[in-house]
Amino acid sequence: MKGKLEPSERQKLIEEGKNIKEGLVSLEEDLILLTDKLQQEAQCIPNMAHPDVPIGGEDCSALRKMVGSPRDFNFPVKDHLQIGKELDLFDLDAAAEVSGSKFYYLKNEAVLLEMGLINWTLSEVMKRGFIPLTTPEIVRSSVVEKCGFQPRGTNTQVYSIKDSDQCLIGTAEIPVGGIHMDSILADLTLPLKYVAYSHCFRTEAGAAGTATRGLYRVHQFSKVEMFILCRPEDSDTYHDELIRIEEDLFSSLGIHFKILDMASGDLGAPAYRKFDVEAWMPGLGRYGEISSASNCTDYQSRRLGIRFRPSDSSTNPKKGKASLAPPQFVHTLNATACAVPRMIVCLLENFQQEDGSVIIPEQLRPFMGGLHRIIPKSK
Repeated sequence: MKGKLEPSERQKLIEEGKNIKEGLVSLEEDLILLTDKLQQEAQCIPNMAHPDVPIGGEDCSALRKMVGSPRDFNFPVKDHLQIGKELDLFDLDAAAEVSGSKFYYLKNEAVLLEMGLINWTLSEVMKRGFIPLTTPEIVRSSVVEKCGFQPRGTNTQVYSIKDSDQCLIGTAEIPVGGIHMDSILADLTLPLKYVAYSHCFRTEAGAAGTATRGLYRVHQFSKVEMFILCRPEDSDTYHDELIRIEEDLFSSLGIHFKILDMASGDLGAPAYRKFDVEAWMPGLGRYGEISSASNCTDYQSRRLGIRFRPSDSSTNPKKGKASLAPPQFVHTLNATACAVPRMIVCLLENFQQEDGSVIIPEQLRPFMGGLHRIIPKSK
């Protein structure tokens, strides 16, 4: 086109250029669709599993430890729904009218119990070197995906906000995981330990039946979550630390529970290994999950772009300067320190008394204005 051309030849090249430009636009649109489809398929590939993880479904999970023993009752045991109704602690019927099923109002001492659990848990975990956080409760869909959760599909547990690229969080693990997204951390800052308080929102798609009634499985709840970013060689050690913290917290409240090494079919996409804590709930007549602790290795950090640069004191003899080691992906771990509604279920059912009252565990009393016992209201 820069040389001397006949007008007809020049016009022919101009038309050819227009066709190429239009073809590129069409190809770019196809590329975007294909890239998105490829991304969705890639996200279906889960993390690898630890060699010691039991193979199979949830029933194949292995018992790691049993702590305490069930309390002996010499009177008929009530479930938390009956206790809550008699002590005027929550209202599910009004919440169903206002918001729908699986929502609840907490009332009276139950409000103090929630606040007490949150503040006690935060204080205990902070003693172990964790940095406290409150987090955004709305995040971008891309961050949800990078953390290993699916914001799309009929069975998603994620609430998406219409006409936006944002979602409500199902766990503080997601916004805490994103806090160092696309960054290279200094080696000396690791491990980074966070304890985050947030509300959590879950669709609980497919959840129904008596096993999920009351406060056990709800759409909105408060939770205190632990999150660690560390060097790859240290993640197994910190996984053990997280489950020890959970064990210390729950045993100090006097709860009977068991710790399970979860089978491969129940790990979820991000987890390399996961330990679940299931507490005895006498009113429901079964063990129920109150916590889990997962080692996600570099599954999340690769997607989130979180790396660290290992310390390297070696010197380049030609330049006389310390050489920079190539960055590596950190490992991420998460664990629930306190999922409030299920802890309330545990406490009400395990510490109910024959006279209808409920004893408050000693550790929580300073965080509840010194309250020792929840007693029936006088009529």
